[in-house]
Amino acid sequence: MQRPSTTTRFLALMAALVLGLAACGGGTDSDAAGETETTAAVTEETTAETTADTTGDTSGEATTECETPDTVRLQLQWFAQAQFAGYYAARDLGFYEERCLEVEILEGGVDIVPQQVLASGGAEFGIAWVPKALVSRQSGADIVNIAQVFERSGTLEVSWADSGIESPEDWAGKTVGNWGFGNEYELLAAIELFDVPDVELIGQDFTMTALLNRDIDAAEAMTYNEYAQLLEAVDPETGELYQPEDFNVIDFNEVGTAMLQDSIWVNAEWIGDEANVDISQRFLEASFQGWAHCRDNPDECVSLVLDAGPTLGQSHQEWMLNEISVLIWPASDGIGVMNQELWDQSVEIATTHIPDLQGVEISDEAFRTDIAEAAVAQLESEGIDVTGEGFEKVEVELTEGGE
Repeated sequence: MQRPSTTTRFLALMAALVLGLAACGGGTDSDAAGETETTAAVTEETTAETTADTTGDTSGEATTECETPDTVRLQLQWFAQAQFAGYYAARDLGFYEERCLEVEILEGGVDIVPQQVLASGGAEFGIAWVPKALVSRQSGADIVNIAQVFERSGTLEVSWADSGIESPEDWAGKTVGNWGFGNEYELLAAIELFDVPDVELIGQDFTMTALLNRDIDAAEAMTYNEYAQLLEAVDPETGELYQPEDFNVIDFNEVGTAMLQDSIWVNAEWIGDEANVDISQRFLEASFQGWAHCRDNPDECVSLVLDAGPTLGQSHQEWMLNEISVLIWPASDGIGVMNQELWDQSVEIATTHIPDLQGVEISDEAFRTDIAEAAVAQLESEGIDVTGEGFEKVEVELTEGGE
């Protein structure tokens, strides 16, 4: 039997049992005839909990009891780092447990494709970029986007300030690095959109060594990761860390080829079971709460990420979480709820400029918003800020090597 998704629903169930009702789940019925003093006490406790001010610290201890938690797996698309801080917070602070879930977080890597893991039944939830997932769908992976956590792209193409590369047209005749594996789609779309000739595309590793050594003219970087690696490196001429003015940055959000990135996907057959819709809503509720907590308590969430064993250190993770929050907040329709305009933009770019998707009709079944909307509504009823309208990025001081 599926467990209720909130403390309110659980305590309502207990109140119903005291009355000897045969119903299960659902909300409270405090006006029921023959209500006993015990029921009134339970209802009063429920009301106190659900109306408590939770706009500050959202890390309350697990309060929901359940016979057997639903066990699910979340496949990340990379190794443990602050890019996934909200999920680690939801696990380590008990948000999943509160909603009767036991979540195993599976780290990613170069050779792990979350879409394939989902399609093969290796995980119930997976994090993937929209264009990559659409390519996987076209190749036969029947997966569905149930929550669009990032509203903005974090992809950059970075070059030295003295390179003369200030716009996509300046890539002409240059060596331009990218990671492949579907990470290059925004770059390829920009090259085609601006009709840039004679670009030599170079495969780069997941460091900035090739750019720092001037082996390539431009390098792909994420705002929250590789760009920070540049600013954590020491300029041998000055003995000081490089500064933003040492580099030129092309932001694909400004270029016009940005596509949606980190989103939560599930196997279409799995989500077709109504019981799994309930599990998914509870998973989203806890995950979104984790991200809201990390927005408001970044230092604590960085500590949780460091406990998970990332390869880069504290100042790097502080930078990463700060930049990740920019990609999430403010959330126009509530965290995780798909913005139709941004979806349409991503699909238009993908089906126009990505070779594997050119001319492809993207099914309306590629994403759904009902589960994320229900999760957001539940969190709002608990007093949790799901839009982050007032979020502002903070200053983070990087150290050599990101330590």
